[in-house]
Amino acid sequence: MAETVLAAVRTAPRTTELREFAMPEVPPDGALLKVEVAGICGTDVKMYRKPPFEDPVIMGHENVGVIARAGREFTARKGLVEGDRVFVEHYVGCFRCDWCHAGEYRHCELTDWRTNPDARRYGYTSAEHPYHLWGGFSQYLYLPWNAVTHRVPGNVTAELAGLVTPLSNGIEWALVTGGVGYASTVLIQGPGQQGLSQVVACHQAGAARIIVTGTTRDAARLALAEELGATDTIDVLTDDPLERIREITGGRGVDVVLDCTSGAGTAPVLLGIDALKRREGTMVVQGELAAFPDFPLKKLTEKSISLRSARGHSYRSCELALDQLASRRYPLERLGTHTFDLGGADRAIRAVGGELAEELGDVIHVSLLPWGAPREAEAA
Repeated sequence: MAETVLAAVRTAPRTTELREFAMPEVPPDGALLKVEVAGICGTDVKMYRKPPFEDPVIMGHENVGVIARAGREFTARKGLVEGDRVFVEHYVGCFRCDWCHAGEYRHCELTDWRTNPDARRYGYTSAEHPYHLWGGFSQYLYLPWNAVTHRVPGNVTAELAGLVTPLSNGIEWALVTGGVGYASTVLIQGPGQQGLSQVVACHQAGAARIIVTGTTRDAARLALAEELGATDTIDVLTDDPLERIREITGGRGVDVVLDCTSGAGTAPVLLGIDALKRREGTMVVQGELAAFPDFPLKKLTEKSISLRSARGHSYRSCELALDQLASRRYPLERLGTHTFDLGGADRAIRAVGGELAEELGDVIHVSLLPWGAPREAEAA
């Protein structure tokens, strides 16, 4: 094994440089992952444009790779051996607090970078912290005893396993947070990687109607949504979306709204409130809006709408996502449209942010391959 590790490091807003780090010594309860794939999502775009702190960071929180070196205690604790391919969650909980004991390590203070400056979370932690390799934009990733790992099924490639994070979010937000189930009627707003992942989750759960909204430029994604199980798609620029939803549902409205528009303003939220059925519908939103003047709280309470927040994934959702990939029931490989190497980290993030659409075509899910050749010109 080499004595140094090459990584793409965020050193300032919208700035990445390649740096070498010393190969860390692996303690008995730790391991090293040889990173094969690091997925990129909209959160990376936001963190790249406006980093929350100045420390250098190796980004990359959707990581898949092979155990390259493992201490004896790590092997005993995890049931993993060198050569095993795993998906690594980005949360690194303490496994001592109430949240961790309840299985909700995503809420643990040790992994919450917003409130804890010494938090550990892959893709967010300063590269100046011990072991340094806290992000997947690197040839190797350090795994402490409390890293959360999932064994990848043998028929799932590393690049396909790179979709686990959006797929597990789709399962968590739609089925667990939103309560989508058999015969549900669902509105999914936005056909990006998260919206398409929720289409699959809702379809697999037996939803009767899955309505997906997008814009004219999303035509290919809306078509893909139908391939993945959507029953209806709406172009909000050419149709009146509320009128179409009422027509599709016979005037009843939908049971659940899943907002995946990623900061498209207040319009999707307002549409969602109107599109929900008369009583006790559920709306799942992401925290993109800093403020919402004149929020229609009266309408929300009159309709007894439950407003719930989308927040990460659970262990179970990751396992279900891996099962989903292994089943080959859906053409999920269609979600992975572009790959880049380490030297292309800056372009990869900007591609997800929509800055290279004219050059690269439609970009849905992007993977960084620390050891591989890029495929940035290929679109779905």
